[in-house]
Amino acid sequence: MKFSLGSEWNELKKFEDLKQNERDVVFYSENENSMLIFKSLISELTNKHNLNICYVTSSKDESILKKPNNKIKSFFIGDGVVRTKFFLNLKAKILIMTMPDLETFHIKKSKVYPVHYVYLFHSMVSTHLIYRRSAFEHFDSIFCVGNYQLDEIRSTEKLYDLKPKNLIRYGYSHLDNLLEKYSKRILLPKNNENKLHILLAPSWSDDGLFENISEKVIDILLREGYKVTFRPHPMTQKKSKKKIDRITEKFSKNESFLLEQNIFNFDSFLFSDIMITDWSGAALEFAFAFEKPVLFIDVPKKINNPEYEKIPQVPIEVSIREKIGKIILPTDLELIPNEIKMLYGQTKELRDKITKIRNELIFNVGESKKDGAEEIIKLLNERESYSG
Repeated sequence: MKFSLGSEWNELKKFEDLKQNERDVVFYSENENSMLIFKSLISELTNKHNLNICYVTSSKDESILKKPNNKIKSFFIGDGVVRTKFFLNLKAKILIMTMPDLETFHIKKSKVYPVHYVYLFHSMVSTHLIYRRSAFEHFDSIFCVGNYQLDEIRSTEKLYDLKPKNLIRYGYSHLDNLLEKYSKRILLPKNNENKLHILLAPSWSDDGLFENISEKVIDILLREGYKVTFRPHPMTQKKSKKKIDRITEKFSKNESFLLEQNIFNFDSFLFSDIMITDWSGAALEFAFAFEKPVLFIDVPKKINNPEYEKIPQVPIEVSIREKIGKIILPTDLELIPNEIKMLYGQTKELRDKITKIRNELIFNVGESKKDGAEEIIKLLNERESYSG
């Protein structure tokens, strides 16, 4: 399916020509990653609640554009001027999105209709460290992953005297999807290879693991005889292709090295014994969905909110590290094999500990789609008094 600027305008016109009740609930997708978060909620709304929705995306690669569904009308609007106009002239009762910073940059709220804006998190991290200070300020409802996010947002509202938002105890649908797909396979016996499998999954950051020490870490792991799957962050794949190519060329002749760039494939999470990362939110997905430990390399934090320390809650990505694994300094990389052996030796104890932490921290484990869909229906019913 080919798209052009002209076709993007045509797609927008088709959307705007819909009857009002055909576009009451709209999902906006910044890129194909959003579907990891939306999928189960959309399924619950369309299949269980018989709701018709619109799915508007800026990614021409989304499979939903190629799969007709009588409950879902999909539209591709690109990420330029057509998208800007879509947001400014939107007439919908509810817009659901995973992109923060509404009203902060070029993505603005509708000027013509009282749209209710709903935010869904695309990671289980905290709200006040890697996000900008006003990232969530202009949303009406926020579907929180756990109490820690709810507390952080309330503290932010109090500190800056902001209007209280409608905070929903939702959970994390992507975690639920991983648990549903992989839980019966998590306890598979160790593969026949007599070596551990390490998943290297750095975050995207100027001062992170990938940018500064990834090659050295891979070299240490391969020298020790480990199988290594290198899984760069999606933004790293987009912004640093040349470096990824260089790393691949350097290590590809080693049969124990594998590059994983398919963000929709989580088999590498299943078959790995330990993850090594820095500040990636993927660490929480790996630990909470697969109940395995993480080794954190303590590079500088990615800070997009210089005022984050004014919020009394310690960000979860800081406080969780020693509870689900161990921390190692970038100057101590040669100690990585020892730390791996220690973590692997504690697999059973850590699995029990991680499961307990997950169930205490995260709302509605395994059930988020049910609660989320009911909340969307509730919000929709509250807005039935509006007319186009």
